[in-house]
Amino acid sequence: MTDEWRARYDGTGPFPGSAGVASAGLNRARVVSAGLIVMVPFVGLAIAVAMLWGHGIGLADVLLAVVLYAVTAFGVTVGFHRLITHRSFTARPWLRIALAIAGSMSFQGDVITWAATHRRHHAFTDRPGDPHSPYRYGTGVGGQLRGLAHAHVGWMFRDDPTPATRYVPDLLADPAMTRVARAFPALCVVSLILPFAAGWALGGDLRAALAAFLWAGLVRVLVLHHVTWSVNSLCHMFGSRPHPGRRFDRSTDLWPLALISLGESWHNGHHAAPTCARHGTCPHQVDPSAGLIRILERLGWATGVHWPDRRPVGGGQPAGAAALQAEEVRVILRTRPVHAPAGPGSACRPRRRVSRPEVKR
Repeated sequence: MTDEWRARYDGTGPFPGSAGVASAGLNRARVVSAGLIVMVPFVGLAIAVAMLWGHGIGLADVLLAVVLYAVTAFGVTVGFHRLITHRSFTARPWLRIALAIAGSMSFQGDVITWAATHRRHHAFTDRPGDPHSPYRYGTGVGGQLRGLAHAHVGWMFRDDPTPATRYVPDLLADPAMTRVARAFPALCVVSLILPFAAGWALGGDLRAALAAFLWAGLVRVLVLHHVTWSVNSLCHMFGSRPHPGRRFDRSTDLWPLALISLGESWHNGHHAAPTCARHGTCPHQVDPSAGLIRILERLGWATGVHWPDRRPVGGGQPAGAAALQAEEVRVILRTRPVHAPAGPGSACRPRRRVSRPEVKR
């Protein structure tokens, strides 16, 4: 994707160069692996429903699914996303590794590839260079439908790799993260063996183990996949945009997904200030991931947490715009793509635990 193509983009038409390249942009190995990741959980769901017919689902299967969903989802939202990609806080080394392992068990790719793709998404949100924008094929009805499919799952089938050396050199230089990334296939196997073993231990027979494998394994993976992918697709097309952002950025806040996405669907707030540990910046915006980070902070396992600053931001610049623009410049210039620390113009910065009067709004 060239600078010339980006300059030609007007925000309404298809991304320059997107037409007629679908078949040319495919890699057979990538298509097969993406197809397995997308389709196998659906097969698991079909088998689980067939087993459920006339028998019902056991309480143990439900609890196992909920627990493993929470562990792997927090691994993605708190670990992959807010800690490793955006550096919203600093974690103890053991906690950083544990969160990276939990996120890897979600079947969403290894930690280095995940972070690189997401940093690229922030650098070129909803314009040429964004790997999964729903506006890739334009703003017409047909283009929007095709774009939704692309943003949800289609982008994974394209041979459009994100160079880790450009976007995540810090992770490539981290031995712990590279080891976790290399262990991704094994961690996926563990993610499915755990519910099978737990089902066998609780139920005492093969049928109980298989039911747990399906519901707390494949179906759990299926649900988490589509919740995460909905942030890529639905949270750039439906919902509200209370925060001003950069040109072409059409991220939204989508409240129906807030709880099940663990706060990730407050996507417009996140794009306004990417380094903030809390995406739901208003008191009524439930954000379980921020709640977990708060607990980790109180335990002393998370430090330097970037919480939203309630003080007014002067100068008329949107909250977080300075940090986000600095991030984009660093990425484009191929310098170290660290998310810029919050400065005087940002509404998200680490705060000391000191007493101060509340600012009345």
